[in-house]
Amino acid sequence: MPEIQNREDVNKIVLTFYNRIRKDAVLGPIFNTAIQEEKWPEHLEKLTDFWYSNLFGVRTFTGNPVQAHIKTDKMMKNTMGPEHFERWLELWFTTIDALFDDQLAQRAKQLAHNIARRQLMIVYSARSN
Repeated sequence: MPEIQNREDVNKIVLTFYNRIRKDAVLGPIFNTAIQEEKWPEHLEKLTDFWYSNLFGVRTFTGNPVQAHIKTDKMMKNTMGPEHFERWLELWFTTIDALFDDQLAQRAKQLAHNIARRQLMIVYSARSN
């Protein structure tokens, strides 16, 4: 199986993953509500930058994922919970496993696990403020 070697590979992961997300019964309604159809191409580029920055240590990403998740949770009437983040991870892991099998792929999965856990805690904490 191939290795993650460049931004093009990261983009392949992101496009495949979010194509699955948008069709998913659990996550699709959240993402398709939060992101307008015409904004998806821009959003996917931003997410590619995010993952490329995190995996390759190149500063291409600018944005605030924390605020984006808090805003989305509020938009969804504070209904985002562990089941959503677990499903997100499940889809991320299966996407990675279907496309790549190397140390960077494993790192992408570990980073996603850490990010999901942290974002869930932040979303819950923001509700009490």
